[in-house]
Amino acid sequence: MRELKIVSDDGAKSVPFEPEQLVIAGWTGRDEAVLEAHIQELEELGVKRPSSVPVYYRVDHALLSTRPAIQVVGRESSGEAEVVLFKHEGALYVGLGSDHTDRALEAFGISLSKQACAKPIAASAWRWQDVCGHWDQLQLSSHTVEDGEQFYQHGSVAGLRRPDELLALYERQHGTVPNGFAMFCGTLPVSGEIRFSDRFTIVLHDPVLGRTLRHSYAIEALPVAEA
Repeated sequence: MRELKIVSDDGAKSVPFEPEQLVIAGWTGRDEAVLEAHIQELEELGVKRPSSVPVYYRVDHALLSTRPAIQVVGRESSGEAEVVLFKHEGALYVGLGSDHTDRALEAFGISLSKQACAKPIAASAWRWQDVCGHWDQLQLSSHTVEDGEQFYQHGSVAGLRRPDELLALYERQHGTVPNGFAMFCGTLPVSGEIRFSDRFTIVLHDPVLGRTLRHSYAIEALPVAEA
């Protein structure tokens, strides 16, 4: 990843973006019932519930990828549509990503599982100042390919903590973040079971400004070699 295409009323322009830090914010639900539903989804996979929320996981920023395909080991991973917050030259931008995670590893340790897969992101983003005033109206969704494209997640970002709130909480603990900072801001519950798919599509729609960010990527499952 070397640049972001910033889409605004003035058109689209590319800005250089060199990632310096990547943080995955987990358990970011604003609604306690929805948050509990997601915690229970992961508990069914053997993932321990957090002692407090939200939780921030530092991972390798080299995992960020705008490529149309990623490779994973086996078929135990899955994607999650998430808003991504970027900081560039002191300004904040809102993008879209998938916190693709190895679910088998997640049962052993969430931090370890977050490092196991690439983190696909859309190449385009919006200025935070353009959307912060009507933030709760944005819609986040994802689709899988199973006998045709099907909704995997769908809902309003109003169910999640705002990105500026998550950033403020993180900076309170760790100090001011640098330029090149990127943070995944949490996800929505899935429709049905958490599951592998050969292709995953993520969408962030702004009905007020009539804009949409979209990214689709293929997942190649590499063979699991026996020792």
